[in-house]
Amino acid sequence: HTAVAGDQVVIVNRATLATPGSTWVLPGGDPLPSLAELPLVAPNVHLVRTTDEAGALAAAVLLPAGRQPRDGGPALPVLLDPYGGPHAQRVVQAHNAHLTSQWFADQGFAVVVVDGRGTPGRGTDFERAVFRDLAAGVLADQVAGLHEAAEQVGVLDLTRVAIRGWSFGGYLAALAVLERPDVFHAAVAGAPVTEWRLYDTHYTERYLGDPNTPEGAAVYDANSLLPRAASLTRPLLLIHGEQDNNSGTFPMQSERMFAAIKGLGGTARLVMLPRESHSYRARESILHMLAETHAWLEAHVKDAGPR
Repeated sequence: HTAVAGDQVVIVNRATLATPGSTWVLPGGDPLPSLAELPLVAPNVHLVRTTDEAGALAAAVLLPAGRQPRDGGPALPVLLDPYGGPHAQRVVQAHNAHLTSQWFADQGFAVVVVDGRGTPGRGTDFERAVFRDLAAGVLADQVAGLHEAAEQVGVLDLTRVAIRGWSFGGYLAALAVLERPDVFHAAVAGAPVTEWRLYDTHYTERYLGDPNTPEGAAVYDANSLLPRAASLTRPLLLIHGEQDNNSGTFPMQSERMFAAIKGLGGTARLVMLPRESHSYRARESILHMLAETHAWLEAHVKDAGPR
């Protein structure tokens, strides 16, 4: 549920897992009609909870159409599809929130979405758990969610695990293959932050503090991806819009990462999409991004066999 208020009027927006889209309800209880098109996929969502040092974590597992937990079918390669950062909750009981994840599930993956520490909706202590650490704890929660999903759902092949994400999720995806190649076998990082010193000041300093102090510099170094570039051993696809100007996710974020990796002989590819910013609008750009992502996952995880 969300609400919008103006003067003495409040209207409420409601969404469910079972029904596509959402419904605006007027104060008297009458719904506003929606002319939105119906989605072409239907989420096959299974909600789970995990426990770790941060407490219970919400996770969603999406399986291909027709598959059910512990159904005796072949184990599925896994794709983690998180945002994982502040201000965005992904594991919600809303049909349309899971459409892109379901599209990947219908390509033959078990897709796992985890809302780890730092994400909203769990109170201030949970959100503030990422103070000065947007890396270690956030990534640990993704691993915990992955393992709990495998335990509860039972059809996940943990020898074939990929991760994709956009914006903060792109940062998290690249971080995953750099820090935990034992868990993650390939990544697709869309419009990632690779160096927090280049990101929007008011956002970054809220979490990481002032970089212009000795203590602050160490915090920023610990959260940056660039110093980790030398450790890349897994395939990493970087995708970025050439005109991205979203608060610091400029194209240089991916370009610097790609240059650092290629200079060290790392396995990586950079795809730049012309005339696109942080959120793609052109249909051909969206299709190209999905095609590149799918091809990368097919080549490096789905068809690659156990790692």
